[in-house]
Amino acid sequence: MKNLTTMLLLAASLTAGAQTHIFDVNTKKLGAPVQPTMYGIFFEDINYAADGGLYAELVKNRSFEFPNAFTGWDISGKVTLMNDGPFERNPHYVRLEPADHSDRHTMIENHGFFGMGVKGGQEYRFSVWARVPDGGKAKLWVDLVDNATMDDDQKLGNAGVEVSGKEWKKYTAIIKPKRTFAKAHLRVWGDSKVTTDLEHVSLFPVDTWKGRENGMRKDLAQALNDMHPGVFRFPGGCIVEGVDLATRYQWKNTVGPVENRPLNENRWHYTFTNRYFPDYYQSYGLGFFEFFQLCEDFGSEALPVISCGLSCQFQNPDPTKPGVHVALEDLEPYIQDALDLIEFANGPADSKWGKVRAEMGHPAPFGLKFLGVGNEQWDYDEAHGGFGPVFTARLKKFSDAIRKKYPNIKLIGTTGPNSEGWDFDLLQPRMKELKVDLYDEHYYRNEKWFLSHGLRYDSYDRKGPKVFAGEYACHGSNKHKWNHYYTSLLEAAHMTGIERNADIVHMATYAPLFAHVEGWQWRPDAIWYDNLRMFKSVSYYVQQLYATNKGSHVLSLTMNKKPVAGQEGQDGLFASAVFEQSTGEVIVKVVNTGDQTQPISLQLQGMKGARTASTLTLCHDGMDDENTLDNPEKIVPQPGTCQVEAGKSASVLTDNLPAKSFRIYKIKK
Repeated sequence: MKNLTTMLLLAASLTAGAQTHIFDVNTKKLGAPVQPTMYGIFFEDINYAADGGLYAELVKNRSFEFPNAFTGWDISGKVTLMNDGPFERNPHYVRLEPADHSDRHTMIENHGFFGMGVKGGQEYRFSVWARVPDGGKAKLWVDLVDNATMDDDQKLGNAGVEVSGKEWKKYTAIIKPKRTFAKAHLRVWGDSKVTTDLEHVSLFPVDTWKGRENGMRKDLAQALNDMHPGVFRFPGGCIVEGVDLATRYQWKNTVGPVENRPLNENRWHYTFTNRYFPDYYQSYGLGFFEFFQLCEDFGSEALPVISCGLSCQFQNPDPTKPGVHVALEDLEPYIQDALDLIEFANGPADSKWGKVRAEMGHPAPFGLKFLGVGNEQWDYDEAHGGFGPVFTARLKKFSDAIRKKYPNIKLIGTTGPNSEGWDFDLLQPRMKELKVDLYDEHYYRNEKWFLSHGLRYDSYDRKGPKVFAGEYACHGSNKHKWNHYYTSLLEAAHMTGIERNADIVHMATYAPLFAHVEGWQWRPDAIWYDNLRMFKSVSYYVQQLYATNKGSHVLSLTMNKKPVAGQEGQDGLFASAVFEQSTGEVIVKVVNTGDQTQPISLQLQGMKGARTASTLTLCHDGMDDENTLDNPEKIVPQPGTCQVEAGKSASVLTDNLPAKSFRIYKIKK
């Protein structure tokens, strides 16, 4: 606060002779409605976002299904891998036999994801499917340990589990560690006299989001909830496609009992050799049912994205290669997956897939309205491979089938991975021809792009499909590809153009969402965490400020009858205005991307008299600075107030906007 006050005083002195920028805000006439879905979140399992992140499971490779079945495990004594277990799609388990000597022990120890973060005094639920294959009873000891401690005993906490009988049963126990530790391991000791079989070894905090047993990490889910997302796109981008068709994301593998959801290879396991994670797989514990639940929790519209029969085109530049795509005549199973997904989400509890949902504990429909087909797919022209309309030919077949059976579902296509260029120019008119409801635009661009594209959506065809800005972030130049303050500020500037064009842009989601500080491959990201802590980036706060101040209708805001979008003579200013009918507030967002403090005057046409406006400000003097685990609130929005004076024909708000700052003004009409 002290920093901000100093900067504001300095700003006042610097602007004594500067020309005031007069913004005309028409509060009398409501413009286009701002969609409830306008600002949302995009989840992809990259950077250990699911297992090791949002999904609260602490055990890695809990069902011994990794290609190396003991990945994540240390073993001691007589441990044997078996493959005739109780779960068809996860057949592996371990047999723990007595070690045949009093000083030898049979034991398995799991490392977790970069260790296991546990908090002293809190409860952790251990569970395992087990049996005694020869009958009778066995005793298991379960320890949470700190291997590096100088204490006499490595145990942080422990529990015992009594196993009985030849039949597989689920057993649980509660462990309460005596202190907090970020790098714990889980040890399970076999009975010294009796052979015991173990499958699906699991450890969750009891205190998950909403208290669910197969639950989410509470602090991370709360951070998402606090963004007030209007739409939630899942399960990702490139992981939807897979490296090949065999590793594409298949939603049917992610529902039903969690013990019987098969492992899938993560497409991000391969991509970056400079940050390589060969043990990155998907347990599918966070599956489509859990995604729909989270949408319900957050009050978000669900936007699932499914495979269109093309695997990742970046990784497979020749789409004629076998295994890369499904031939058009063989596409029916993929289309049926889409139809079945809609039934899973919306069908009655006695329908085939509605019954699966009901058996999972949600008999009422989820009310799905949107469906994305394909991620960053594209077509080819003669100058770029000549392979033809490999995406749109498939999209049309999906569209025809979905429109016929579910005409109310809004279909989302894509314009590929770029915001401009030959592929974008090829796909954009084809989205109109196919009559998709929205198309998904992706752009990760540098500072120059964000500063020069303030009018991007002002010239879009108002009669075509609506726009979903599905993945975007400012990726700084000069190796500044992280969450530094300046790029977040430029994202705020860009969003004024999204908001001003709410008649055409109906959804926008920053990406990616999550990153583990020890497991990231891609940055910047909205939320960072380790095993115990988390912090919200400045980009997170920008998104949150827009989502919690989005208004219900656009208001016209101009300077010299032009949109304020960083144009010539506007001194790096970007601005937009909305009205919120439920509160009667005019909300004005202004971003100063320039190096000087800028005096501004809001001429609030349609308002009279004086009043006090509330403000929220992001302002910081270190352009390369960012929030961190050790300093999570280094850069956060600061509340304040500003006076509105009674002008001759309108209420007038005058202010000095600091250099490199983002401010929201909220004025009761």
